[in-house]
Amino acid sequence: MINSAAYHRQLDATIESLGGELIGLSTRIHDLAETGFEEQRSAAAVAELLQRHGLSVEVGIHGLPTAVESRVGEGAPRVALMAEYDALPGIGHACGHNVIAACSIGAYLALASVLQDGGPVGAAVLLGTPAEENGTGKEIMAREGAFDGIDAAFMIHPTGGLDTVGGSSLGLREVELVFTGRASHAAAAPEQGLNALDAAVATYQGINALRPGLQATDRVHGIITEGGLRPNIIPERAALHYYVRSAGVQQLLSISKKLEAVARGAAIMTGTEVEVIWDRNPACVPMQPNDALNGRFTDWLSELGRQVGERPPGSPMGATDAGNVSVRIPAIHPMLAIADAEVSPHTAEFAVAARTPRAERTVLDGARALAHIALDYLLDPDLRTAAAVDFDQARTPEVEELIR
Repeated sequence: MINSAAYHRQLDATIESLGGELIGLSTRIHDLAETGFEEQRSAAAVAELLQRHGLSVEVGIHGLPTAVESRVGEGAPRVALMAEYDALPGIGHACGHNVIAACSIGAYLALASVLQDGGPVGAAVLLGTPAEENGTGKEIMAREGAFDGIDAAFMIHPTGGLDTVGGSSLGLREVELVFTGRASHAAAAPEQGLNALDAAVATYQGINALRPGLQATDRVHGIITEGGLRPNIIPERAALHYYVRSAGVQQLLSISKKLEAVARGAAIMTGTEVEVIWDRNPACVPMQPNDALNGRFTDWLSELGRQVGERPPGSPMGATDAGNVSVRIPAIHPMLAIADAEVSPHTAEFAVAARTPRAERTVLDGARALAHIALDYLLDPDLRTAAAVDFDQARTPEVEELIR
């Protein structure tokens, strides 16, 4: 009979012994502040820590030079801990991905201490997933097979205020609209030109006209990236770059079709041509909740004495490529507080908060909770069954239009 209590005690003891190294890794990644696809030194720091503990590591895998993978244990089931380590341009780790990395790596090292040397059946995988902020790295890795054979995936994300577990996120698509007209002298022969900037401006205004019909959780925001070269030349090229967000896949696709129709209508109206480029970076899909896993994770946070709250109705949501994992396998993405509620992610203040004693405490608590739920998943067939049922009931067919 498996002595699960002894294994859980071993997880706690391992993370306690690793505290200094995990906090050091979090600090190191915070100082490096490398943006998506450029996280060479951050990925190296992750690999060095794992190798120091005798674990094999591969850097540059699943289609990304800064992706990391390490595996321990044998057989099934198999769980993944996802580690992010990319920063935002200009304001560094203003989303606290240094905390994410340290939590997942701490949990993975704790699981390794249990799974090695005759531990329970099952395996754990550490996946370092680059470019969450600017490139949907998890979707790229998924298309390259990173999550094949994995049964469930876990990570945490820092926030301000209370810890929250469950809930969804916004799906996110991006589109580039490139209009091509015909240049002409704006004073001597304006009638010979086809004004691409007019098409871009008409599109911008047309998209704004869509807003009264949007739902409360929908977001459409963009900029004109090109608008001509000189005032005395009819612009032959103009371009816009838009993000489209929604809490539901069907609504996300519906808004996308309306936005594209506006652009094509503007091209017809101005006699120009338009190229519509969707998802140069793969789309993020809304996070698919899993009540069974979220409930068990909440139990572990309570064991650690953390205060778990509920996300207030109408509270802001962002997008995450963890959603792309959650529609492939059961996954969770709880939010653990490193600052007070008035400190919001993607601000300079949050970047400061990601390197404080409170953030360090969250690194250790997050690592513990992740390690415990991952071990529960390996040891508890009832949890695995409940998670699978939740996964199957939540999945929607429309998601296939956005992932491969």
